[in-house]
Amino acid sequence: MTTKNYPENWDGLLIDCHLATMDGNGAPFGEVRHAALGWKNGRIVFADAMHALPGLPHALSANVESLAGAWITPGLIDCHTHLVFGGNRAREFDMRLNGASYAEIARAGGGIASSVKDTRALDDEALLAASLPRARALVADGVTTLEIKSGYGLDLDSELKMLRVARRIGSELGIGVRTTFLGAHALPPEFAGRQADYVEHVCEVLMPAVAESGLADAVDAFCEKIAFTPEETRRVFEKARALGLPVKLHADQLSDLGGAGLSAEFNGLSADHIEHTSVDGVRAMARAGTVAVLLPGAFYALRDTMVPPIADLREHAVPMAVATDLNPGTSPLLSLRLAMNMACTLFRLTPEEALRGATVHAATALGLKDRGRLASGLRADFIIWDIGAPADLCYWIGGNLARRIVAGGRDLHEERIAPG
Repeated sequence: MTTKNYPENWDGLLIDCHLATMDGNGAPFGEVRHAALGWKNGRIVFADAMHALPGLPHALSANVESLAGAWITPGLIDCHTHLVFGGNRAREFDMRLNGASYAEIARAGGGIASSVKDTRALDDEALLAASLPRARALVADGVTTLEIKSGYGLDLDSELKMLRVARRIGSELGIGVRTTFLGAHALPPEFAGRQADYVEHVCEVLMPAVAESGLADAVDAFCEKIAFTPEETRRVFEKARALGLPVKLHADQLSDLGGAGLSAEFNGLSADHIEHTSVDGVRAMARAGTVAVLLPGAFYALRDTMVPPIADLREHAVPMAVATDLNPGTSPLLSLRLAMNMACTLFRLTPEEALRGATVHAATALGLKDRGRLASGLRADFIIWDIGAPADLCYWIGGNLARRIVAGGRDLHEERIAPG
């Protein structure tokens, strides 16, 4: 790489560091030792060994900093969350541990219906105030891009409210946010006993209005025996395709209904959960380029025993992303790094697979080609870590390892992301 205007040309230049680029350079983690990272106008302009710099550091940038051997990775990407919601369901957690069944909790007003009630009750400002602390927790642990789903409103005004708040979180925190419409999440109380009518409502009322609003980047559905059938999901996906919106799917979490294959049939960005996905579903994902999003937080919280088909995914070269599935009922998980640790411990991913899953493969699961790696031309989203090696990010269970968080070339200062 060359540059013509050396004096104060780059906005920043970090030297004497090690990079986990996550590029396919043949080294573990795409690592480059004794490296430098430079950026300008929110984009990376240099990510390589220091000896390859096109000039002396202070001739390239007025802002040069030596990191004395610190590690830098791409900013982490949490590609599956439900973090915008009202209330919480800690009481249900307590009830389950005291022996209450799912049916008993539902009769007491619990489950998704509880989150719908609490979310509908809040206006935009109150919902933003409730959701920001959760987003801040993820960012403080290294996340620079978030996916946020709707699905706790289940009526037009509340679904649009959730999507507006999700977009505002990105603006408030200075991070990337991708929004997903999840109207086909559960049956709202006003449609009790009328599931077919609600699917019609989602397709003919909610989705067209959401598409017209421009507030959603994709469409999701919950395809499961306790939610929506494959036929109903197909109807939702056909409408999404007609509206020009890409799809993704909560697939095969509790049983194999062919959800992964259904997502692949519609060139889905991802199939998420997939604990029960068959090898045929894996092959379909491989053909379509559909990403497998692993959600170990829900697996852990539900004390599941069916592990996703990791060996099949590897054999067929299906990219595996890792996400928190942050939600109030089955994965109240506020750390993507902890999800990475769980993916290693519970699913037996390697640390490199887990980090790729929270960077480059997570970006693919969101349809984003401009982040997830440290490479010239990509967004300057990166984290400086207090670690001795990239595997430490999966090894440590908790703790504050992020020294500095940069999104779009801008430092996310502590006061912006700190809880409060």
